[in-house]
Amino acid sequence: MAYVVAEPCVDVLDRACVEECPVEAVFYEDDLPEQYGPFAEANVVVFASVGSPGGASKVSALPDPAFVAALPPREA
Repeated sequence: MAYVVAEPCVDVLDRACVEECPVEAVFYEDDLPEQYGPFAEANVVVFASVGSPGGASKVSALPDPAFVAALPPREA
C-alpha cells in the first residue's frame, strides 16, 4: 500500500504524479468517502511514527495493515 501525504498533493499545479496517483484518488479530509476511512486511519498511524511530509523516505518498506494485505490484487 502506498501512503500518500495529501496536503502537498491537493491543489498543486504540478500534476506529474497523476499517472501513478489519479486525481480521483486524492481527497480533502472533510470530503473523504466513508468507505475510505480505514485507509485514512492507517495513514495517521504510519505518519505518526515516521513523520510527515517526507518522513517515509527515511524508513524501509513498512508492512501493510492487515485489512490492506487481505485485499485482492488490483488488475492493471
